[in-house]
Amino acid sequence: MIRPATLLRLGLVGTRTDTVRIVLTAAATLLTTVTFLAAATVIAVPTVPDGRSKRSPQYGPALIAEAELRTGVAIALFLLAIPVLALAGQCARLGAPARDRRLATIRLAGGTPGQVRALAAVETGLAGALGSVAGLAVYLAGRQLLHRPDEHGLLPLPTDVLPPVWSLILVVAGIPLLATAAAAALLRTVVVSPLGVQRRRREARPGWWPGLLILGGLVVTFLFRPLVDWAAGREAALWGVAVIAFAGALAIAIGVATGTGWISHVSGRILRRVARRPATLLAARRLTADPWHGARTFAGLLVCVLFGAGTAGFSAYLAAEFGSWDRVHRILAEQSGQPYSPSDNSFYFNAVTLVHIAVLVGLAIAAAGLAVAVVEGIVERRRANAALVATGVPRAVLARSVLVQTLTPLLPATLVALTAGTMMARALGTEVSSGPRTATFCDPVDACRTAEDWTEYGRTIEHPGITVPVPVPLDDLALLGAGAMVAALATVGIGLLFLRNATDLTELRQT
Repeated sequence: MIRPATLLRLGLVGTRTDTVRIVLTAAATLLTTVTFLAAATVIAVPTVPDGRSKRSPQYGPALIAEAELRTGVAIALFLLAIPVLALAGQCARLGAPARDRRLATIRLAGGTPGQVRALAAVETGLAGALGSVAGLAVYLAGRQLLHRPDEHGLLPLPTDVLPPVWSLILVVAGIPLLATAAAAALLRTVVVSPLGVQRRRREARPGWWPGLLILGGLVVTFLFRPLVDWAAGREAALWGVAVIAFAGALAIAIGVATGTGWISHVSGRILRRVARRPATLLAARRLTADPWHGARTFAGLLVCVLFGAGTAGFSAYLAAEFGSWDRVHRILAEQSGQPYSPSDNSFYFNAVTLVHIAVLVGLAIAAAGLAVAVVEGIVERRRANAALVATGVPRAVLARSVLVQTLTPLLPATLVALTAGTMMARALGTEVSSGPRTATFCDPVDACRTAEDWTEYGRTIEHPGITVPVPVPLDDLALLGAGAMVAALATVGIGLLFLRNATDLTELRQT
């Protein structure tokens, strides 16, 4: 039995690559902690004590001041944490070969398989704990730095509110525990021996259960608006809605990521039947031999595509809603002869832009993780590739096989992620309605100087409202999908740079 102090010390030692992995995992956990704490803060915002339970007048932005909008902000923050969690998992895969060799050395020194798996899980938990504590510090410091009332005494952010202590403890302690439990669960299929580390092959072919996760998550997503309307004004109920929405989005993300295993298996079987070229046949054999490789490799990238598509759909929804309001107000202004100035909705779109930036950053980090996975796969199969080269297979054929093996499951998986993300946004509604609006004006304009004048010369006109369909942002979706594929091509190109050294014939003489 390894003592806790020894386990802690072994979990902190390692090479520079191990240090980079811990730092990146802690950074992703920090972002997750800050996001969860920000969502908890928004939920904890009190309403005005004079009985108007729909508004908090101490804040300037309507996203925080209006209770209905504030609920959507809290839910969006919870959902934004999902791709960040996926990035934390992708960062934890960096430097896997060096870590595997270190674990094998510990086994050779007498460590049991359970002790080695505990050590690997503790490494992830320690990185999560460091990031979680740092996230709490950043959150508390940010409350002080961002507490800047304007000239009217209104706050731009809810920096005067602190979430309940139990929610702080739940977030700060729960994230490292969740990371440790996830690492322990993933290590159940890993065999660590004194001769190396290998993943236990799954005998059963991938099933269609990820599709059920996606469908179940979409059903929960389509219940989002009725649940928000039901929970308006009740803090405890809002927490429940937030948890339900988070669970639904998480189920969709897991379904999209793990569904790549089934896509890889089916793609490999189809390629094996129709392919005639050596590179395609080799890629088909590898896809069917280890279909779960794609699910492990593309998880972070697909989750970012999923939420990028959802953000694009949400942006289209906002544009349609604000556009319908402006059209009605413009018509009323023209009928009344009053000047019209469009409303400034830049704050809302700036918030969406920040989410877009976060998705792009996530794509970049996921692409880096994909490059590492491609290089690791080439290095792992170096003896098999060297044997193929020795039998006369050109290196160009091996390079094309790696390209086909990477892109064949990624293309349909990206389409599935784009479709699921778009459906998540369409759950808000496929059309928006600007209800009846009224405008009061004076005719003639200069005649109304007193209340009696308004009674005599005041005129009121009404517009019945309009209904505008919410368009599908095809351009944004196409750009997002193309960006993901270009990132994948770039990372595969980087990985192929290592193919020549990994297929050197001297690999056949190594034991």
